[in-house]
Formats: sequence, structure tokens, C-alpha cells
Amino acid sequence: MRIGILLITLSLPAWFWSCFNGNKVASAPKETISATNQEKPSFYDLKAMSLDGESIDMSKYKGKKIIVLNVASKCGYTPQYADWQKFYESNKDQVEVLGFPCNQFLGQEPGSSDEIATFCQKNYGVTFQMFDKVDVKGDQQHAIYQWLTDPSKNGWNSEVPSWNFCKYLINEEGKLTHFFGSKIKPDNQEFIATYK
Repeated sequence: MRIGILLITLSLPAWFWSCFNGNKVASAPKETISATNQEKPSFYDLKAMSLDGESIDMSKYKGKKIIVLNVASKCGYTPQYADWQKFYESNKDQVEVLGFPCNQFLGQEPGSSDEIATFCQKNYGVTFQMFDKVDVKGDQQHAIYQWLTDPSKNGWNSEVPSWNFCKYLINEEGKLTHFFGSKIKPDNQEFIATYK
């Protein structure tokens, strides 16, 4: 009987386990944040295409904290759009929120750029910057997510999004400081402590 339960447990898909990992928080060692290493690529060297087809340099956000979210329109976490929009409206002088639609988790972002933009505006009044749909993991992983998930580039983190609405926090100097799982929202005390 125990062997049967073990086999069933081991065969459960990755998306099932990701539901239990949604509260994950990881942070950079203090020496990593304070160190300056000019050999590592900078977040500010990267670019991404907006939903309306504009190429945007990440250097545009120098001097602000940045929260990078992988988002989807048909996910149990989709209502977080409202939470992050409210957070952005209250903190946009100091913080940028960047949304990257992704269809890699059970096909929960199937729409075109126009459909995504309409959905976000109509349902959640999103005004923070939204980008074109990207892969956040795998062979076609976007350069932004390559940087966010490769310790040789960001200095410490290897956490790849396990589901929609994972968050990465970058400080005012362009250093990655924290990773937050899908369930973490702006009112989470650990999150609040990182940007105040």
C-alpha cells in the first residue's frame, strides 16, 4: 500500500507541486547585493517588446525598484492583476511593475497581444508596463528571464518561475535582490519589508 501511494505521489505533474511552492521567497546574500562586478551582464543592457510593438530598454527604469511578473489571463492567480495595479498606482514614483504574459503553464495565456491588452485594461485597469508574450523557461527563454534565472548573470538566483505570477525584485542599482512565488501579493509582510 505504501509503495502504491509513493508511486502515485512521484507521478504527479510539476504544475501540481508548484501550487505548494507559491509562498516561496528567496533573497540574495548581502555580500552579493553590495558587490560590484562589471563582468556580469547588467539588467539595464536588456530590452523587451511591449504589447504595442515598442522596443523598450530596461535602462529606462534606472533609479527605481522593479518588479517583474510573469502573468496569464486564465489562471487562478489572474486576480492578482488588481493587486499589482493598486500597488503600482500607490508606489509608481519609486517602483515599476513589468508584466510578461506567458503561455507555458497549462496554456493559460492563449491570447494575442491585442487580446491580452484588452483583457488587462477592461478587467483590471492595468496601466503598468505590459510586454509581448514570452517564454520564461526552456529553450526559447526570453533574455530577461535568462538573466533573472542564471546565477552567472544575476549573481545568485537560479529560481525559474514554477507557475504564473512569480515575482523578481530588482533594486535601484539594477541588482536582483529577491524572488517571490506565485501566492505572494503586495500585502505580504516579507514583500513589504523588501521595498520599503
